[in-house]
Amino acid sequence: MKHVISVSIGSSKRDHKVELDFKGEKIVVERVGTDGDMQKAIEIISSLDGKVDAFGMGGIDLYLRAGNKKYIIKDAIQIKNAAKITPMVDGSGLKSSLERNLPGYINDNIMPLKGKTAFILTAVDRYGMAEGFDEVGCSLILGDVMTALGFNIPIYSLKRLERIASIVAPIACKLPFEMLYPTGKAQNKEENFAGKYDKYFEASDIIAGDFHYIRRYLPYDAKGKLIVTNTVTKEDVTWLKERNAGMLVTSTPNLSGRSFGTNVIEALVVAMLNKNPNDIKDQDYLNVLKDIDFKPHVVYLNDTMACKAQGEGK
Repeated sequence: MKHVISVSIGSSKRDHKVELDFKGEKIVVERVGTDGDMQKAIEIISSLDGKVDAFGMGGIDLYLRAGNKKYIIKDAIQIKNAAKITPMVDGSGLKSSLERNLPGYINDNIMPLKGKTAFILTAVDRYGMAEGFDEVGCSLILGDVMTALGFNIPIYSLKRLERIASIVAPIACKLPFEMLYPTGKAQNKEENFAGKYDKYFEASDIIAGDFHYIRRYLPYDAKGKLIVTNTVTKEDVTWLKERNAGMLVTSTPNLSGRSFGTNVIEALVVAMLNKNPNDIKDQDYLNVLKDIDFKPHVVYLNDTMACKAQGEGK
């Protein structure tokens, strides 16, 4: 039996464990949160290093990406370096492959996306997904400056994002990570900034990106919106229904009641291939996930959206 564990600096309330059977091979997939305590995450990784088959680094990315440039997040390095024997991944392999293909999957299997507007709350950590929406003909609103820095400055193209990131990202990535992203117990706060950027939500058909940012900024009435995200629980789905959202699509499937983060699924693939992550190509991830029939998870949050999707679908 193989064991994959995501050690996350996120909230422990989102912990989950499931035993899977892939073509006769049993794999335990587990997520453990440390409530923002990076030192605790390092201690857990050190204690399990060499005893599990793959680590996922949760709640923080190793780097942000815009175009061909990657910006290393300083606080993530110490967590990654805690794993000396067991391979550790942060989900970036799937973000550049699986998530990039997700808009195309929606376009081909659920509803046409050409001409629709996608509001991606943070594209530097979902750059592949942003590229995917651009490639299927969506107009983009990128909210990185708004959600991460608090300035009401929307970005309308990937090229513009690249230019801004080249200036801001090298500085931002050196800041304490909690200044950039909600970690630990901050993820449990009923903190909501609905109303702050409502005009961008209202102008969009699709709301995409990290779910913690979506939860912070989504308007109280998100009627009919297509939500494209990841790492959602049953409670999150209920919350989206209360906000009148129309449909939820996650890049990873539902596993015993929730979708895991890309870091977990990437670690799962690494364990199955038993290879160094540096030797695994984007297509390798896609091939394995196709072989075990991993598909995006689709939830119709109301009957109207289900009928609309069936009417528009191919």
